[in-house]
Amino acid sequence: MSSGATARTGLLSRIAETLFWTGRYIERADDTARMVDVYVHRMLEEPQAGEDAGCSALLAVLGMPPPEATRLDIGMALDQLAYDEKSPSAIAGAVLAARLGARSVREVISTEMWECLNVTGLGLPGQRRAAERLGPHVYLRFIRDRAALFFGLADSTMSRDDAWRFLVLGRSVERVDMTARMLLARMPAVPYEVGWPMLLHACGAYESFIRTRSWTGGSRHVAEFLILDRLFPRSVMHALATAEECLAALDPDPVRAGMGDPARRPIGRMRTRLEYADPQLLPEQLADLLSALQRTCLEASQAITERYFSYGQPVAWEQEA
Repeated sequence: MSSGATARTGLLSRIAETLFWTGRYIERADDTARMVDVYVHRMLEEPQAGEDAGCSALLAVLGMPPPEATRLDIGMALDQLAYDEKSPSAIAGAVLAARLGARSVREVISTEMWECLNVTGLGLPGQRRAAERLGPHVYLRFIRDRAALFFGLADSTMSRDDAWRFLVLGRSVERVDMTARMLLARMPAVPYEVGWPMLLHACGAYESFIRTRSWTGGSRHVAEFLILDRLFPRSVMHALATAEECLAALDPDPVRAGMGDPARRPIGRMRTRLEYADPQLLPEQLADLLSALQRTCLEASQAITERYFSYGQPVAWEQEA
């Protein structure tokens, strides 16, 4: 691979990386909005649970350190998780980072996609003012709707070429990581845990789960559905399979032995592990499996960067928190 382009189509590495992170940032904003909405709703309905414990748990699940020597409340958590425009780990920061990146690759995405991101970024201050009057759900619902619109436009207006694959690859890797974090929020070790129905709502899985399981097996089937289900598009299994398909199409030349693509290797290993997992053993293995999923996302992201995003000058927009 040359220093300026991916190996097969000549797509510039800078463009490929921007699309990959655009997919990740929009998915991150969407999933963070879903989780924050669930936590805030729960804390407002059950104030006896304690705002400080709930906000601290939410920050921990999302990998953000809480302010030192400060009692947290919902307003402080929203400032850090939703409204912070400088942190790409926050909702506003992720949306603005995606908008900045998309501006530089307007030649490979559709006009509708760019307009969607541009309008979303420009609308954030107004949505925050509305949220201060009417409650945070207004802001969080706006983010979820705009993320759905953006990915819907990508599916309907982009050719199924390498540009589209890098965008979907980024979305899939981020979805695996964020779903694992949502499930960690329901682990018993977390001081303020989210109920299973609320977790399903946060993952957009409530109706699909009810139609599939109808609660006949109880809450133990929720983790199985969100991790192992092959048909639900937000499950870990589906996201891993989608990421592997994208990587296979990006590098279609097979090797005689083993797996020659270091970017595909960690994703394929985890997908195979889940493919042949025993659902009956999942509850006792859940903690280790969720940690392994997060390690897989980190390893895959690093390998993708080394394999496809090699170029002379660094990108101008921030990639990580």
